[in-house]
Amino acid sequence: MAIRLLEGLAPVADAYDAFIIDLWGVLHDGGKPLPGTVECLSALKAAGKRVVLLSNAPRPAAPAIKRLTEIGFDRTLYQDLMTSGEETWLHLKRRDDPWYAALGERCYMIGPPRDLGMLEGVRAERVWQVEQADFILNTGADFGDTVEKFEPLLQAASGRNLKMICANPDLEVIMRGSREICAGALAARYQDLGGEVRYHGKPYRSVYQSCFALLDGVPPARICAIGDSLRTDILGANGVGLDSILVTGGIHAESLGIAPGELPPLDRLDALCAAAGAQPDAAIAGLGW
Repeated sequence: MAIRLLEGLAPVADAYDAFIIDLWGVLHDGGKPLPGTVECLSALKAAGKRVVLLSNAPRPAAPAIKRLTEIGFDRTLYQDLMTSGEETWLHLKRRDDPWYAALGERCYMIGPPRDLGMLEGVRAERVWQVEQADFILNTGADFGDTVEKFEPLLQAASGRNLKMICANPDLEVIMRGSREICAGALAARYQDLGGEVRYHGKPYRSVYQSCFALLDGVPPARICAIGDSLRTDILGANGVGLDSILVTGGIHAESLGIAPGELPPLDRLDALCAAAGAQPDAAIAGLGW
């Protein structure tokens, strides 16, 4: 099926009752709303559509909501928000499946100070040497870091057969025009070294089940997922049977050879999707009405 190229969301909005929308690269760039996004959410609200925001942010939902409000997204513009960090945090808190029950409680955390909320209220004592740890909690690198910086740490952890929790499967993100690595890049390297990783967030099915619960029974056939990553947003939507729209001005803009606000040639877009094994129903340059 050919990918439909959209100038805005309005022409397809009536086909759906709800939308699951990515944050970084779709709604904002890490510091401010992207052009037209606040207005688009306002139009969806006026049209009576339900919106759940779904982010691979490696922190609980509450600080993510707070940050969105700070940069200009009023809390009334969306019904709820789910993050990969929230799902990770809930698993660490509940320990209600065999994998988590067997983890142990001494945690070595890979992540910047802004992600320390992931250890609040959970059964995990933070330790500062890999040799003391029972498992690794990976929320990602700090700005400017590289995978190579973590190589000695990852080697040491794999040598001890420590299990890793990855609270953000993304490989990279565009932060105010610069590419920054995410937790998924460190987890991928850890797997290359033979390490075992448990992922939370897109494209994994469980985080979509959490979104369905927040949407109060809207059937999947009436839900559309919107994101800028073929590997996470679109592949995740494909996996749970949702229609999807790819925002081409995000992390794939360089590969598609387009400038902000441009739609790519369809043949180039088709080739990129085929290479990723992910198929959106439509594409849009940026989220706008």
